[in-house]
Formats: sequence, structure tokens, C-alpha cells
Amino acid sequence: MIRNVELEIQPQKIFDRENIKTLSAAKLKISPDEITSINYLRRSIDARTKTPLYRLIVEVYINQFPVNDIDSIKYKRVRNHKKVLIVGAGPGGLYAALRLIELGIKPIVIERGKNVRERRRDLKILQQDHVVNPDSNYCFGEGGAGTYSDGKLYTRSTKRGNVSKVLKVFVKHGANPDILIDSHPHIGSNKLPKIIESIRSTIISNGGEILFNSRVTDFILKDRKVLGVVLNNQKELVGDALILATGHSARDIYYLLHKKNILLESKPFAMGFRIEHPQSLIDEIQYHSPVRTENLPAASYSLACDVGHRGVYTFCMCPGGIILPATTSPEEIVVNGMSVSKRNSPFANSGFVVSVGEREWQKYNNSFPFSGLMLQQELEHLTFSLANNSQSAPAQRVTDFVNRKFSTSLPKSSYIPGLTSVPLHEMYPDFLIKPLQQALTIFNHRMKGYLSEEAQLVAIESRTSSPIRIPRDREIYMHPEVDGFFPCGEGAGFAGGIVSSAMDGENCANACFDYLRS
Repeated sequence: MIRNVELEIQPQKIFDRENIKTLSAAKLKISPDEITSINYLRRSIDARTKTPLYRLIVEVYINQFPVNDIDSIKYKRVRNHKKVLIVGAGPGGLYAALRLIELGIKPIVIERGKNVRERRRDLKILQQDHVVNPDSNYCFGEGGAGTYSDGKLYTRSTKRGNVSKVLKVFVKHGANPDILIDSHPHIGSNKLPKIIESIRSTIISNGGEILFNSRVTDFILKDRKVLGVVLNNQKELVGDALILATGHSARDIYYLLHKKNILLESKPFAMGFRIEHPQSLIDEIQYHSPVRTENLPAASYSLACDVGHRGVYTFCMCPGGIILPATTSPEEIVVNGMSVSKRNSPFANSGFVVSVGEREWQKYNNSFPFSGLMLQQELEHLTFSLANNSQSAPAQRVTDFVNRKFSTSLPKSSYIPGLTSVPLHEMYPDFLIKPLQQALTIFNHRMKGYLSEEAQLVAIESRTSSPIRIPRDREIYMHPEVDGFFPCGEGAGFAGGIVSSAMDGENCANACFDYLRS
């Protein structure tokens, strides 16, 4: 017999399995000796009361044992009679490759950047010397943007695919099984590289291929059907179908598609800043205590409001994290957030952004469908110039931002390239500044102390999602004008994070399978 039980557990006892067994038996009115195994299904923190608690849902096995379904995911050696080209080795591309192998089709993954280990050297140079490698950075390279920018696995897109399977694939390749039960699962940027290497090993050992340092410089088309790609302006590579999973920052791909007369669409996105607080302050606000209790993680938050006709919200919140330079080209600044698995940085940061649409990019309407992208680039280049043409990002105390004052000093920060004090309220357009100023007051009512002298804004958080969509049929996932071409993930405008991109990769792989056998 299997029964599900919901328990309330004090933080100091959350890892005491005997206590959980005893509580489960009491709730089921059975003897603890009848319980042969307990499987955790869901673990979350309830901090609504003065004393935070864990809420735990467990699957109790009474006189029987569970079956490990992680091993139910099987990969088989693929043959060469059909092959699918996958452009991009982020979560969309890698999960598409794994799913194709399950289906018996050979994937060839094409990545403009370096493998996950070699990529680290370029990240170090970017952090310390402010030198950007356009093909190897926090956005480009094996694993994509998520590998070195936190590894959060929470998604609201639960109807787009099998979230449980995505998490199980991570566990199969070395992730902590806790991601299967935590309400906001997280791997950490220190753990993801080895997991990505393990996924690569699975792809190659089962007959797939991965090509690094291979930038797609042209698409080979005939009669509106995709036949292959050109790599680095030299090598032609052909396949039976193509999945494009290049991420939201591969701007050259958008321009290349436009040049080939492949339909693109503009889409709304969001821009703003990174907001950084001392983690101890966020802990105190969320846990109602100046000292975080043992076994409670670094506290997080999620805030949203409407200011006039604009949505303002926090995005990609990184408790115990750092701010990092996510630029992909020289002469621009883009910031993002990350954290390691322990989330033990003394800082908390989050994207703090405003929705942006056609009204905001009107001056670039003659550049359609690149209007939003042009606005994005304009503000990224402005940010670089405000930082004295370096990666020392512009920043301002939150209180000074609201009161429209220059910050004569800045708090300590996790951002390694350094900060430059800039009156952000004077330098950026009103469509960003005014909603953010009003939202800070609203958020401070919800989290007393959020509007703090210790907090600061760091510019600019501009890559929340793609400003362009590559359209596709809702049922068959294929571009409406190009046969065999499957736009995928964040870069195509159909996902927003690791898990949703991975699910979209699987969906595109399934669509490829149907296409190739039709």
C-alpha cells in the first residue's frame, strides 16, 4: 500500500528521517514498523507565520518497496540513416539531442562556443580584464546561458512538457536528487559543468556528435526547405532536419535569417536593472528574525505589480548569489545573476525589470522586425559608455534612485568587474525609470526594508528574453515557410529558462521524429 501524507516540520528536524517516519506513522495511525520506505515528493518553506516551517509531502510505502524510475530513461545507439542538425548546445539543444537518441535518430549539435571547461578561461578574462570573447562568454558555449548563471530549475510552464522528466534527466547525469522534491529546485553554477559534461558523454557514446567552435554563418536552402548549414564561412554540413536553439543573444542568427527571407516577428520583452541587497537583510525580512535558523536556505522573493499600463517585476532572483557580466559583444554592458549550490554569498540579487513593447521602440519601427533589438542594443551601448568604456557597471543606491540623487558612495557588491556611481534616474529613459521608482515604494510596503540604503541598482538587465520570435506552427513546431526547420527555446521566443527550454527541446525533437517518418 502507498499513502501520501503532508507534514509540517521544524527546520532543525527537516533532515531527521526517523522523526519524519514517526510523524508519518502517527498521521496514518499505523506502527512505524509497517513503513518500509518513505519517498519525498515535495518540500517547500512556509514563512507566512512568525516561525518558518517546512511543508513536506511524502509517499509512504507500507509493507512494499518503491521502484527507481530514474533508470526508466533509456538511450540507445543511433544509426546514421537519419540525422538532425541542432544549432546551439544550451538546454534546448542538449535535451533535443537526448530525446532524438531515445527515438533512434542521430543528433549533430553545433555550438559556436567552447566546451564547458575551456569556456571558464574566457569568463575569467571577462571578469578580471574586461575583455569579451563574442563566441565564448556567459551566454555562448556548451550548456548555454544557464550553466554559469545559476541553474534555477523552477518553471511555471508546467503544461508545455514533462517537467518531472527534465529533472530526472539532470539527476541521471549527476544532479542532486533533491531537485525532484524542492518547490524551487536549483543546481548551482559550480555543479552544472560536470552535469553538462555527463550529458555530452551520453550524446557522444550513443552515436551523436557535438561540434565546438562552429559558428553557423549561412543556411543552405532549396525550394524553401532547409538542407544544412555553413560553419565558419567554410564547411558545409547537411542533415534531414534542423532544430535552431541558439538562445536569446545570438543576434547574428536573426540577421542571417532575415537575409535569407525567413519570416521573423518582433515581440515584447522586459528591461531594467539588477537590484542587490545584503542577503542578511532579505533573510530578516522573509524569516522575521535577524538570525537565519539552521537548515533554512538563503531567503528568496518574487515581486510584481502594475504601474500604469506597465508590468514591473523581479526576475531570476539569486539568493546568496553574485552579479555577473553577461555581455556578448565589445562595447556593451549586460548584467545577470548567478549562485553556487550552497548559495552562500553575502549578497542577494534579482532582475528588476519593466515590460517593453511597441510603444517604447517606436523610433526604430523602420527597422522592423529588429525594432526591440535595436532599443536593447542602444541601452547596452549607453551603459558601456556610462561605465567609462569598461565593464565596471553603472550603479546607484536604491534610496538615491527614488529620491533622484547622485550616490556619493556605493555599498559593497558581488560584481567582480567593479561599479561606477552613475545617476541612473537621469541617464535612462522615463519608460524604465518612473515605473521602477514607483514599484520600489510598492515593493517596500510588501517587504518592509526592501527600499534600503544598503541596496543598489546595477545597470543594465536587458536580456530577460528575446525581442524577436521565430514563428512556427503550434501543432508541428515547424516554421510556416521553411520545411524541416524547427525554431526552439528562448532564442525562438518559446521558452524562458532552463526547464522550459529543455521541454521545448524535447517537443521539437518529437516533432522532428514525426516529420522524418511522414
